[in-house]
Amino acid sequence: MFTGIIEGLGTLRAVSPAGLGKRFTVEADFDLEGTKIGDSIAVNGACLTAVTLSGRLFTVDVAPETLSKTTFMSARPGDRVNLERALRLSDRLDGHLVSGHIDGTGVIKSKNDLGNAVIVTISVPTELSRYMIKKGSVAVDGISLTINQLGTDSFELSIIPHTAKITSIGFKKPGENVNIETDIIGKYIERFMGGKGASASDSQGSAIDRAFLVKAGFI
Repeated sequence: MFTGIIEGLGTLRAVSPAGLGKRFTVEADFDLEGTKIGDSIAVNGACLTAVTLSGRLFTVDVAPETLSKTTFMSARPGDRVNLERALRLSDRLDGHLVSGHIDGTGVIKSKNDLGNAVIVTISVPTELSRYMIKKGSVAVDGISLTINQLGTDSFELSIIPHTAKITSIGFKKPGENVNIETDIIGKYIERFMGGKGASASDSQGSAIDRAFLVKAGFI
C-alpha cells in the first residue's frame, strides 16, 4: 500500500524481455537504505517487486497484465519515473490510500501555467471517470492528486510548484500518456451496490442499496 506522496524520481536504465513480460533496471535519485529484495516499490504508480538491489539500482519484473494496463509497454531507457516505497504503518498518511494497481491510462490534453499552479487536463476512458468525483482523489503516475473539475471523459488538476518540481507531472507534455489509479473506495462501493464490478450472487445477496444508504443518512 502507498500514499501517492512521491519520494523522488528515478531513471529507467535498462529494459529487457522476460518471457511475455519485461524486466526493468531503475536507478533512484535518492538513497534506498533500508530497502531489501522482495520489497514493493511503486514505479509511476505501479506496485512492483524489487528482485535485485545494488546501491541505488534495483530491478523489477513487469508482468504481461501490468504491461497491458500501463504506459510501460512503450517504456525505454532514459525515461524518468516517479518512485515511492511501500507505506509503513507508523507513517503519516499525507496523500490517500493507493494500492499500486493501475486501472488504465490517460492522456495529458493540456497544461496551463498560472504561476502559482499548473492546471493540467487529462483525458480518460469513461470506465475510469465513472470512479472519480469532483474534489476526490486520483493517482496519476503514482502521484496523489485532487480532482478540481470532472467531465465524462476528462478531469482537471491543479498542480502546485513543489509537486511539479519533484515529480514527472512537471515535465510531461500534452499528448503524453500517464498511468491512472482511481480511488479504491468507489470501486468497493459499486461492488457492494451490485454494480458493474459485482457478480450476480453479490448483487442478489447485498444488503446495501440506495434505500439503506438513505436510511443511514449517507445520501
